[in-house]
Amino acid sequence: MLHVLLVRYTAPAGEVTPHVPGHVAYLERHHADGTFLLSGQTVPDELGGVILATGPRERVERVAAEDPFAVAGVAAYEIVTVDPGRLHEDLRELLTRSGR
Repeated sequence: MLHVLLVRYTAPAGEVTPHVPGHVAYLERHHADGTFLLSGQTVPDELGGVILATGPRERVERVAAEDPFAVAGVAAYEIVTVDPGRLHEDLRELLTRSGR
């Protein structure tokens, strides 16, 4: 299953900034374990970020709750689960290869 995670800042930038190193380490850890397929800032960046994740929703919810931004209360997650009906062949191969 695929999930779009909308990460929205709930605090001013000055309160978010101290948590950026922990958030980056969190992103790298979950990219490395295959949970996150894509992550990036919104445009404009003061809105937050977006993550494309794969796996069971319950697991993705637990992972989202561990984000240092969420733990510190400076960002909130909205998770939208997607059941892909049509997708690019390259993405299909990636999802099949990763066993998702």
